[in-house]
Amino acid sequence: MQFNELYDQLKSIHGELGKWWPGTTEEIIVSAVLTQNTNWKNVQKALENIRNNCEEDILTCLTKKSVQELSALIKPVGFFNIKAERLKNLLKWIEKYDLDIQAIKQLGTERVREELLSIKGIGKETADSIILYALELPIFVVDAYTKRILERILNIKFKEYDEYRLLFESFYPKNVPLYQEFHGLIVEHAKAFCKTKPRCEMCPIEQCGYKTRRETK
Repeated sequence: MQFNELYDQLKSIHGELGKWWPGTTEEIIVSAVLTQNTNWKNVQKALENIRNNCEEDILTCLTKKSVQELSALIKPVGFFNIKAERLKNLLKWIEKYDLDIQAIKQLGTERVREELLSIKGIGKETADSIILYALELPIFVVDAYTKRILERILNIKFKEYDEYRLLFESFYPKNVPLYQEFHGLIVEHAKAFCKTKPRCEMCPIEQCGYKTRRETK
């Protein structure tokens, strides 16, 4: 299988996923920080705590809370003190734009990314998740699942995060719905078949480099 066939192959297996990352714009911004090193069920519990403690919109509500108060709300996600600090740093940046998400979006992908990466605790995957799913600007999100899928199926491996990102962006059109769904398809396939311990015998992809290498050993 060629790299430019990956999207169609995954979509034929998993079907239409659409945006994939659930929630409102504000919830996605928050959950992009909370989801670091935890599972989605824990993120959902933390978001539920936030919703139950916020009578106004989430970003306005959270900006008024101290790091300690944020820690208490997001406790289910683990590493909650560190994540509370990261979330507070992100919220301070959004406050500079008067919590106006549209104003931030108008800055464009490159400027937003540069500013997000200057925030302590915000790495490339988190920044790109916010850009793609919350701001709906075209950038491809790379995570551990992406790297695993590319290495196993297509024998593609890079050293740097942005090498993976630019590969997708050079082969596939810069299209927000496409990138959102494509990233989701990769995650779903990794969770269903291409796990840490792969389930090759169940995987519908026949032209897989990992399968071929394993069979020839």
